[in-house]
Amino acid sequence: MSRKRVLITDNDPNLVKSLTFVLNKEGYETDTAENGEEAIAKVRQSKPSLMFLDIMMPKKNGYEVCQELKSSPDFSDIYIIMLTAKGQEEDRVKALESKSDEFITKPFSPAEIVRRVHQILG
Repeated sequence: MSRKRVLITDNDPNLVKSLTFVLNKEGYETDTAENGEEAIAKVRQSKPSLMFLDIMMPKKNGYEVCQELKSSPDFSDIYIIMLTAKGQEEDRVKALESKSDEFITKPFSPAEIVRRVHQILG
């Protein structure tokens, strides 16, 4: 049985390292991207089942990446969770408008992330 793939897209190396560690420990295969353009390239190369996507990133922001992926028939089924330090109502609305599936505000606990990934991917 193949492992479920999770793409972690964030320009904060500590957050990426932390999420990679806890998800690998739980048996999930992970890949990472530091910016929006790299995230889209990684999705095309090896489609993930789930994607954590930071909003504020260089090259393409999370809203743009999410909209582009959700507009594509090949990638619209990827479950996208937006991660952001911006927790304002306006940011939540914009995340939903870009067709993200969920919105989690930083900081968050690794246990919360693992629980959500288990619920989504099994």
